[in-house]
Amino acid sequence: MRTMTDNAQESTSAGPRFGHGFADVIGQWPWEETMARFSGFTDADVRAVLAKARRNVKQLSPDDFMVLISPAADSHLEEMAQLSRRFTQERFGKTISMYIPMYVSNACTNKCVYCGFNHDNPFERTTLTMPQIKAECEAIKKLGPFENLLLVSGEYPALCGVDYLEEALKVCRPYFHNLTIEVMPLKQRDYGRLIEAGLNGVVCFQETYNREAYPCYHPRGMKSFYDWRLNGYDRMGRAGVHKIGMGVLIGLEDWRTDVTMMARHLRYLQQHYWRTRYSVNFPRMCPSESGFQPNVVISDREFAQLTFAFRIFDHDVDISYSTRETPEFRANMMHLGVTSMSAGSQTEPGGYATCPDALEQFEVTDHRSPLAVRDSIVNGGYDVVWKDWDMIFD
Repeated sequence: MRTMTDNAQESTSAGPRFGHGFADVIGQWPWEETMARFSGFTDADVRAVLAKARRNVKQLSPDDFMVLISPAADSHLEEMAQLSRRFTQERFGKTISMYIPMYVSNACTNKCVYCGFNHDNPFERTTLTMPQIKAECEAIKKLGPFENLLLVSGEYPALCGVDYLEEALKVCRPYFHNLTIEVMPLKQRDYGRLIEAGLNGVVCFQETYNREAYPCYHPRGMKSFYDWRLNGYDRMGRAGVHKIGMGVLIGLEDWRTDVTMMARHLRYLQQHYWRTRYSVNFPRMCPSESGFQPNVVISDREFAQLTFAFRIFDHDVDISYSTRETPEFRANMMHLGVTSMSAGSQTEPGGYATCPDALEQFEVTDHRSPLAVRDSIVNGGYDVVWKDWDMIFD
């Protein structure tokens, strides 16, 4: 097996290359050309794609998806909403899966200009010890009967490397049936090692698929290597990760182009790693601790259009909304395409019990307790799913 050091010796005009995967094929869809296409779609194009969707074609093409998120589709939102509701209920029933994040460290070697964890931000860093992680698990279980836990850390290999993550998973496993991580991209063999320790899923945000703009947002740190991050999803797939979560940040680059690239990436992964389940997340950015202001703003109407389009595009993908969104918007969208939500989220390490004053990564908008979110879902006619995986399957 080739090591990261071996791969780092390869280079092209685009910079260092790491491994093989989607980064090797994304160039066939140039960013500027993709972005320019949205203004050319017509009402007739939208009608044709919706007619195709009504025939219950389970997987539309990425080109069809582009039509549905184009400005031309704005006048068809009601039909898109109804199709999204129909396809979601056919596949998932009237259910919302609940999860909760646990931040274990805000130490980071990256200098992402939009992130509160930016290495250059002058604040005291917090990395939880294993006893503190255990205390956080116990505090979370008092908030609600969560079984889906998302472990989140900054990217700091010396503090939160594979050894640390393996130990953390073993501490959390007795408390939760489903463990997912959102950490630095790892080598394939490291994902395999963590699966042995109880890992079920991995979430990774490419942030933006715009290769040319990417270095502006990630000037230093391992995250600055676009190909290493983008090909990380292939390493997850080859390692046999049960569920892969994909995401872009709405606020960096043109949102329609970014989510189109993510849709193409999803299709690629499904073709290569068909045993894996997939989820998508496209959170709207807020100003960060470092003062970064989003470059792109997406309205609630456009955000709903994007959600409908993704459900019509793929009936099986899990669509997740975090506590970045307002209670009112989340309550509306749970009927129209969303299938999982976080609740009671603390975005600072130790926020549930041990270090409540640590710096948070982003500000939460939905401050309701998990039980209040549960009641809202139930009152809306839906069932809450706290557990959708059993340790016996490990």
